[in-house]
Amino acid sequence: MFIIQGSARERGNTEQLTELLTEGLDVTTIRLREYEIEQIVDKRHAPEGFEPIEGELRTIVEQMLEHDTLVFATPLYWYGMSGSMKVFIDRWSQCLRDEQLQFKERMKGKKVYLVVVGGPNAKMTGLAFVQQFRHICEFMGMSFEGWIIGRGSKPGDVLEDKQTIAEVQQLNLQFRQLQS
Repeated sequence: MFIIQGSARERGNTEQLTELLTEGLDVTTIRLREYEIEQIVDKRHAPEGFEPIEGELRTIVEQMLEHDTLVFATPLYWYGMSGSMKVFIDRWSQCLRDEQLQFKERMKGKKVYLVVVGGPNAKMTGLAFVQQFRHICEFMGMSFEGWIIGRGSKPGDVLEDKQTIAEVQQLNLQFRQLQS
């Protein structure tokens, strides 16, 4: 299982909830805030096209491609994903055109889960973002398996969200059964 952590805050609610979700599991986690991923410069229609994927982005993408199950974890910022997550996914346009990666073919069939944490109304206001992520998965041929939306603002708040904690514990049990 590969965790793509999009939180800008170390040990914030999103990371805490994701750690509960993956407790006792064999996971690889990357924290996008620890990498230098530049904004995309759209060269889809330029004569020279995109340059091959290099550097830290290529490292993350290659690690991601080695896993069958992906968990995208992000705070709900302005009713969508964090900036670092958005930049990462925007760069997939470049990955799609890197013939060496065979990106879309290798992403096809991957199981995807989404972990989101937002303010007190996140379970409602985060639904449009869940739909956006569903569309991303459909385009890539990935299987959108489910999502968890937690509520919390200050670090640690999400741990008081009993409904979400129960959902996370249930999903963790399912993951443990699959890994055993």
